[in-house]
Order: sequence, then C-alpha cells, then structure tokens
Amino acid sequence: MEASKSFQYSKRVPPTLPTVGSAFSKGTEHMLSLAYGFPAPETFPTDLLRDAMEKAIIKDGERSLQYTGATGKTRLAEWIVNRSRLRKINVQDQQVLVTNGSMQAIDLAVRTLTNEGDHIWLEAPTFFGAVRIFQTARVHMKTFPVDEEGLNVDRVEQALQLVISAGEPLPKMIYVMPNYHNPTGVSLSISRRKHLAELAYRYNFFILEDDAYVDLNFSNIQQPAIYHFAPERTIYLSTFSKIVAPGVRLGWAIADQEVIDQMTSLKPDGTTNVFVQEVVANFFEQVHFQQHLDKIVMLYRQRCQVMMKAIDQCFGTEVSYYIPKGGFFIWLTFLNPINTTYLQTLCLEKGVAILSSESFYFENQEYNHVRLCYTYSNTEQIKRAINTMAMIYHQHKHKWLLLKDVE
Repeated sequence: MEASKSFQYSKRVPPTLPTVGSAFSKGTEHMLSLAYGFPAPETFPTDLLRDAMEKAIIKDGERSLQYTGATGKTRLAEWIVNRSRLRKINVQDQQVLVTNGSMQAIDLAVRTLTNEGDHIWLEAPTFFGAVRIFQTARVHMKTFPVDEEGLNVDRVEQALQLVISAGEPLPKMIYVMPNYHNPTGVSLSISRRKHLAELAYRYNFFILEDDAYVDLNFSNIQQPAIYHFAPERTIYLSTFSKIVAPGVRLGWAIADQEVIDQMTSLKPDGTTNVFVQEVVANFFEQVHFQQHLDKIVMLYRQRCQVMMKAIDQCFGTEVSYYIPKGGFFIWLTFLNPINTTYLQTLCLEKGVAILSSESFYFENQEYNHVRLCYTYSNTEQIKRAINTMAMIYHQHKHKWLLLKDVE
C-alpha cells in the first residue's frame, strides 16, 4: 500500500524538558540510587574521548571549531546508517538528522507532525519526558496498556475502529518504545511490530519509535525495527547517551526525506554541535565498538542479575516483574495494595532513591509499581538498596492504604 505523505506541522516554542540531575538534589554522596536512568560512569570511555578531542583540535581545529564544522557530521551520519542496518533499516545519509539528544528529536517530530489539539496515542506506563513534550505541545493523549509482549496493539486497533465509527479524530502519531521499554523493560514482539505497522498504513498515522536502549541487548538477538515494516510511516529515534556518554548530548532521527527536511527546518539551533560530532566520529573510528559495547552489556547484565536475586530473596512472592533482556530497568509490581509514592518517600528518608509508578502515568494512575534502575549503582549498593526497601515495605505492609493523594 502506498503511504500518504500529507501532513501538517506547526511552529511552536520548544518545551522546557525535565532535568534528570534533580533526582539527586535531596541526596548526598551516600545516597543509594535506583531512581533515574543513569549509565554506569565506569563505562564512559574517557581516555578515548580525550584522544578524539585532541585529534579534532590538532588535525582539523580551524574547521571543526567553525559554525559549519569539519567532516565529523558526515562521518557520524555514515556510522548511524551502517549501524541501523542491524535493525533492517536501510536509508541514505540524508535521512539522518543528528539532534541534541533524543529528547530534541521527539520534540521536533511532534512539532512537525501535529498541531495543537491533535491526538497522540502512547503506552501506559511510558517515559515521562515524552509526556512532558506532548503536554507542552497541547495535544490530546490516550494511553494503551503494556504487557509482556509490549504495547497491546489489538487494543489500539479496537480503539481505531471505534473512533472511525464515531466520527472522531484519528491519532496523528503513536509513541512507542519497542526495545527494553522504559519503565517496564519489555520488548514489543515481532508480530505486534508488524501489526502496528499495518495499522499505520491503514489509518494514516505516524509511529514515533523511540529506541534509546536497543544496543543494550543481553541476548545479542537483533530484532527488526518497526521502521523496517513501515518506513514511510515511522520516525525512528535513538541516542549516543547509553553507548558513549549522556554528556555528549547527541541523538538522532531517521525518517522519510520529506519528514526529515521539515524536522530540520524547525530545528532552532541549526546544525547540532559540530565539534562534539567531530569528537564522537573520531571516537568511533578509533574504538573497537563491539568490544566497547560488550563490556557495557556484560556489566549491566551482571547488575541486573544481582538485583533480581536480591528482589527474590527480600520480597519473595509478594512482588512480580518482567525479566529484562536488556536496557536499564526492572518494573517491580507489588501484589498487595500499596502506595509506592509513600514508599518512595520513606526510602528516601533512609538514603535510598527509587521512582514510584506515579511518574509514568498521566491518566488511569497505578500506584503499586516502582521503577528500579540497575545500571548506575554497583552490585553491593544494589543489594543494600533492595534490602533497605524491603525492610521498609515489610515494616509498613500491614498499614498500607492505596490512596491517590499522599500528604
């Protein structure tokens, strides 16, 4: 089926994005943090980045420090194109837009494809940073549940049929995280990827595919991106934050050329930091990337296993979770009535930072989950944090009330 390429876009002021550094504002150096999704600092390739920066200055400093930059932006786009083939994404360099992190890519996609009052559908729970952008764009949001196979696409299809029969607006976009979903850690099954792609063509909406964690793969089994099944209807996003370092603030978008051109025209800062692109391009030319990535994945797999073992020992059958196959997070579900917002407060008082499920819903709130990040803290810190959280839970579990508002 030939996809319609007609879409509207509006020029709006970019939103103020959340600052994850505030997660530690109440803590000290002794805080045990399982809250925000920070990579392990020991994975940062500081020596190689220093060498890459020196090369950028010494070899081509005059050009790399100019507005237009040197060859780094071209080489980085080529790296992205080559890496994307692992996801069965086959595109040209011109279809890649490097952005100031993937958050800017989300913002540009929303401003390109929607106007105020349009509809965006998304998963529940979902990434709160994306919700913040959607709220600032003043679009209407509708959520659909996630299970062990990811977004429930059958429910999406039923809703599409209902809005058609009722004469109501269809969504302009569906936002989905297909691999190692934030916060649940699950991945969208191949059958659901294909189904969602079919619906995008049939009902003429775009898929915003946020694939930030795709390289952090514990099984080394590569899944085709949703983009592979619907290239004219998908904007694919990813980031260097998880595989290099978040401080470089580089992400990217891949889409149909017309969409990329419109996103580029709305980018308020012009070309993304050309010097940093030069440095990162130099880094990839001097590193054996798969070896670098394998070390990161091995560390995160080990920490994930330690966290799961600690959860099983401390909570037993009182909780459940999906076993992650990659990514950053475990989504812990308490089977007894509990308000995890209150649990989060009690844990913080004892020096442990967790993130309650309240942060990941904007409608139909659920309070009996917490997102736990296993990447930032070391194994001993993880065990101590889980033990402290369990101690607090067991001390209070007979007094829990499932309340929507916590004083």
